[in-house]
Amino acid sequence: MATENSTNTTSEKIRDYGSRKKTLMRMGGREMVRKQHELGKLTARERLDLLFDTATFQEVQLFTKHRSTLFGLGEKDIPAEGVITGFGRVDGRVVFAAAQDFTCSGGSLGEMQAKKIWKVMDMAIAAKKPFVSLNDSGGARIQEGVPALDGYGGIFYRNTLASGYIPQITATMGPTAGGAVYSPALTDWVFMVKRSSYMCITGPDVIKAVIGEEVTNEALGGALVHSTKSGVCHFAMDNDRDCINRIRTLLSYLPDSCHSPLPIMPTSDKPDRECPDLNSIIPDKPSKSYDMKRIILEIADNHEMLEPHALWAKNMIVAFIRIMGCPVGVVANNPRFGAGVLDVSASDKAARFIRFCDAFNIPLLTFADVPGYLPGTRQEWAGIITHGAKMLHAYSEATVPKLTIVVRKDYGGAYIGMCSKQLGADYVMAWPSAEIAVMGAEGACNIIYRREIQEAKDSAAKRKELAQTYEAQFNNPYFAAGLGIIDEIILPMDTRKRIAFLLEALKEKSEHRLPKKHNNIPL
Repeated sequence: MATENSTNTTSEKIRDYGSRKKTLMRMGGREMVRKQHELGKLTARERLDLLFDTATFQEVQLFTKHRSTLFGLGEKDIPAEGVITGFGRVDGRVVFAAAQDFTCSGGSLGEMQAKKIWKVMDMAIAAKKPFVSLNDSGGARIQEGVPALDGYGGIFYRNTLASGYIPQITATMGPTAGGAVYSPALTDWVFMVKRSSYMCITGPDVIKAVIGEEVTNEALGGALVHSTKSGVCHFAMDNDRDCINRIRTLLSYLPDSCHSPLPIMPTSDKPDRECPDLNSIIPDKPSKSYDMKRIILEIADNHEMLEPHALWAKNMIVAFIRIMGCPVGVVANNPRFGAGVLDVSASDKAARFIRFCDAFNIPLLTFADVPGYLPGTRQEWAGIITHGAKMLHAYSEATVPKLTIVVRKDYGGAYIGMCSKQLGADYVMAWPSAEIAVMGAEGACNIIYRREIQEAKDSAAKRKELAQTYEAQFNNPYFAAGLGIIDEIILPMDTRKRIAFLLEALKEKSEHRLPKKHNNIPL
């Protein structure tokens, strides 16, 4: 008899567990889910279903509840504490994630929601696996007060501990304001969704009250603003589904941690594939532009690349490609925009990317076509000296294999900044079209031969004559190659196979620096 009662009790407990879990899985309920969909947004669980391989997601701390009784919270249930946390597989690889649930109290962050996020971040760090955060929250849970702020502090602390150790990706898929914006900024990659997500330190209402400025959320901190003006956002996507798919693509280029091997993808491409189109890609007229992306796509496996920051600082390209299946980070000037000059934003964009690649052992490939740094008071007052120094620091600090190819102009300080040999490049190549000099021929002659030009009967003709002589002597790769500054002059069509050969030769490269706590990069 006792056995029968015990069995019944166990069955009831199992049914009770199933009922409780079913209630929590409904999130904020049918009406709140409907409203989420009407806003063009997927729910937290739908997003996680897209992120992870089918039936691989393992949820962590589903039954966590808040413990605040202030301002009516004692009578309020917030299913799963407004955040879904756990881990699963993305293309077969383990990834940890947290997805805020806007259908439950606006996804607001309180003490226990934060602790759930801390838990899964700690697990990711211990397991040496990537962490993905899907943000969709009204911000701190004001009713809880300081504990909510402490929650953010713990997240920021873990973001910093994990930096350079495991890849961290944030997708802002709804509102993110106040302190909540700093976690995305501390992670490696930030995604936003157009028309449904925004990030701002201070919202429009407060801005209007304090300084009298009227602005909408979209104009203040929408996806296009942060992907074109501030550079906070790396990828601005059209909808939630595209966003999740792009995250999966990005993960395919990244190792699990700084101690993990790079993910090698099978490829039908060949290491000795020639690229004959590159022989004619550089315009005959030095002042004429072209799109550097054509060169990058031509040498990449299957002509594929993933470009972060595609809409910001377009005079500089940063991108991931593969060479014989191995991820490679590309940094390149783009003459199509601003002649490819280095400025404040371009320097920041490149420096951050270089440091990420170095942290995760991704080889660096640099294509240089740069006339110099952008001159003018606006750049000087914005701190081009400090920002430009970030690139110098990042390249010098990097110990991964570093290849540099000079395709056309490579002038002055910008020549150094684009990973010259003395900045630590392992191998520097140049196309026959390369021009390596302190500055352009005409500008150099205006300084060197100022008196001769002034005293000439036809100063314009004299300037042209001297410029042609200077150009023939210096604005080519042969003078630099003669000094060993350029290791090899190659035909453009041979670029891919030279890169493939060198990356294979350098894959076991090991470089050790002076023992110290950390560098002090000019921030």
